[in-house]
Amino acid sequence: QVQVVESGGGLVQTGGSLELRCVASGRAFEYYAMGWFRQAPGKEREFVAAIDWTGTNTYYRDSVKDRFTISRDNAKNLVSLQMSGLKPEDTAVYYCAPRTIDIDSDYSRQGQYSYWGQGTQVTVSS
Repeated sequence: QVQVVESGGGLVQTGGSLELRCVASGRAFEYYAMGWFRQAPGKEREFVAAIDWTGTNTYYRDSVKDRFTISRDNAKNLVSLQMSGLKPEDTAVYYCAPRTIDIDSDYSRQGQYSYWGQGTQVTVSS
């Protein structure tokens, strides 16, 4: 089992930057791909970014490509999401989770992730 705690959210102006952190505890963290998802008010949770267990391959939703960067440090059980060029539509609660079901190459399916954290709020003002 893995427990995760997200942090780093806050209020930022359009065009600003934030770095979200996800610290995991529990066994075998380094063998899981990790994902970031977000949920805006009144909307369903959606995929943002993912990184495989080696840190070699990363995946992003189209709207955040070239603005967000996901990375991991397995020695520290840490996954980060560096966000720049933030827009009001990025406002949401951001969650990280390990990808516990690894059956295909589609990292965007949230049904393949478990042990969700409490999330961290990101608010981008216009």
